[in-house]
Amino acid sequence: MITSRAFAGKKYAVLGLARSGAAATEALLASGAEVLAWDRQEEPRAAFAGRCALADPLDADLSGFAGVVVSPGVPLNTHPIVAHAARFGVPVIGDIELFAQARASLPRHKVVGITGTNGKSTTTALVAHILQCAGIPALMGGNIGIPILEQQPLPAGGVYVLELSSYQIDLTHSLDCEVAVLLNVTPDHLDRYDGFAEYRASKLRLLEMQGPDHVAIVASGENGVEECVRAMTTGARSKQWFAGNYLTDFASEQPGWPALQGPHNAQNAWAARMVCLALGLDRDQINRGLATYSSLPHRMERVTEHDGVLFINDSKATNTASTAPALAAWPPMPSIHGSAPRIHWILGGLAKEEGLGECMKHLGNVAAAYTIGEAGPRFAELLEPHVPVARAEMLNEAVQVAMEHAQPGDVVLLSPACASFDQFRDFERRGECFRQIVGALTGGSDDDRKALARGCPQ
Repeated sequence: MITSRAFAGKKYAVLGLARSGAAATEALLASGAEVLAWDRQEEPRAAFAGRCALADPLDADLSGFAGVVVSPGVPLNTHPIVAHAARFGVPVIGDIELFAQARASLPRHKVVGITGTNGKSTTTALVAHILQCAGIPALMGGNIGIPILEQQPLPAGGVYVLELSSYQIDLTHSLDCEVAVLLNVTPDHLDRYDGFAEYRASKLRLLEMQGPDHVAIVASGENGVEECVRAMTTGARSKQWFAGNYLTDFASEQPGWPALQGPHNAQNAWAARMVCLALGLDRDQINRGLATYSSLPHRMERVTEHDGVLFINDSKATNTASTAPALAAWPPMPSIHGSAPRIHWILGGLAKEEGLGECMKHLGNVAAAYTIGEAGPRFAELLEPHVPVARAEMLNEAVQVAMEHAQPGDVVLLSPACASFDQFRDFERRGECFRQIVGALTGGSDDDRKALARGCPQ
């Protein structure tokens, strides 16, 4: 794990002992800190019994504490810990801030921080992959994979690649990334912010924390982002790069990157390339990484190809802005009868917004839509004037009907544009269920298909 002399002899409170909270507690204890830890559940508390004080920080006198460490899931706009900590002048921080404070104790290294509404995970994994292919020690952390403090420090010359949500940035105050990436900002998570401008400002703080000699990369200047960045850095930053026309630049290259199709992945690839150039890699090293990258689970994941039909699991697309690029990734296929749309689109779940937003402009690529979940009926109403629609309700029914209609060269795409919580515990379970259904229908036994008819465990 990552430890630091900076924590020795100091007092910290940790509220929430799930993965990041448990990792933070372990790192602080190993560093010689005094820790007051708490979780509402007894099981995570039991792991620290006898090793630190166990009590709710909301009931504690926090005088002299160096920080209250909370998980990104704690809503700072409503949770009472914020006001309670403020009474004692104690900052509310997260595990990324602890990592930032621990950097001075680590071997010489660099940090890449990546944020944005969409594309963070893919870009983070892609940068790490390119670096590793080039022989540079690199690991991922933050909002992806294993908590950063739980991982072993990199040797000298290593690069920490951090995916950072706005919630994590809100809890971070001193992370000076050698390279910071802002992919895009579109409305999301507005229950945690006082409007879009405040949400955008949260993302921009990743760049604000940078020193003047470090590199900022902005992949989309839409929604006021470019104006904000230019105003923020006027006369202060020596290196800031804004995206050019990467769709045109990559048009001839993108077919050679099997796991990076679609305009959104062109944006991700552009950002990853710029990061790696900033870190000193050459274009040959970068191109090898782009060509060999495998997609993350549930993010434009190629499940299988069966009888000429490609099955794609994009369950991570939980809003319309995430789904729209997936719909753009497979334009109509030329035929003797003209161009034929080839996407069989499975969508629905728990809607985050009204309507279908940016998805509407890509309906020319959709051969048919199959609606599921709570939002299914409303989505069907919106789509029926434009494309054939099957009101399936359940995912297993949607996949079966889509398979019956798909022709060689078509794509069956699960890209729900919705959260999953109406039918599944999370988007991962929804994607796993899609995989299981496809597996049963394309190569499973009779028993598999009978089990499928009863539905997928939620």
